[in-house]
Amino acid sequence: MSRPLIISDCDEVLLYMVAPFKDWLAETQGVEFRMSGNDFSQALRWQDSGEVLAPEQIWKMLGGFFDTEMHRQNPIPGAIEGINTLAEEADVVILTNLVDKRQEMRREQLAGHGLNARVFTNQGPKGPALQNILAEYRPSKAIFIDDLAQHHRSARETISEITTLHLCGEPMLAPHIDCAHTSGHADARIDSWDEALPWLRGQLEKETA
Repeated sequence: MSRPLIISDCDEVLLYMVAPFKDWLAETQGVEFRMSGNDFSQALRWQDSGEVLAPEQIWKMLGGFFDTEMHRQNPIPGAIEGINTLAEEADVVILTNLVDKRQEMRREQLAGHGLNARVFTNQGPKGPALQNILAEYRPSKAIFIDDLAQHHRSARETISEITTLHLCGEPMLAPHIDCAHTSGHADARIDSWDEALPWLRGQLEKETA
């Protein structure tokens, strides 16, 4: 009999990303990061002029961070312990929006924090990637965890049977981002692993009841 499967995002679900990215930008790139709304494209400004970075400059900064600074990322409290607890009852894979050349870097990064899991890289909406993962694993139940509402919407638009948890562990982002639960694309919105783990275990228990 197939096991249940948990597909989890990484940045802001398992590891902090924006906080170390912000520090690196300020320390080495002359850029200030400040979220004042839910538009990430307006959050990066040159320290000297106050001008917003152009989209291509933002992508260059993100690429530079992931190429050389992933060691700055630390686990969100309870995340690694929580995922490893769930792995006792379900298969766990990571679905992260990074270019494919960084797949092994992400796997090694997570292993260094005590999480040994298969990593899938993706670009763009996550629904099709989720569909491919489910086709391979054919789980008895699938649970998807992500911090961004658009990926929950993509999941629901692509897959008819999937449980989704909207979790954003970064306090700088959580109050500003759209809520997938409010929009009807997530079964719950929980931003702390202390509360998320019991909810997730409850979903797994429903599967075996």
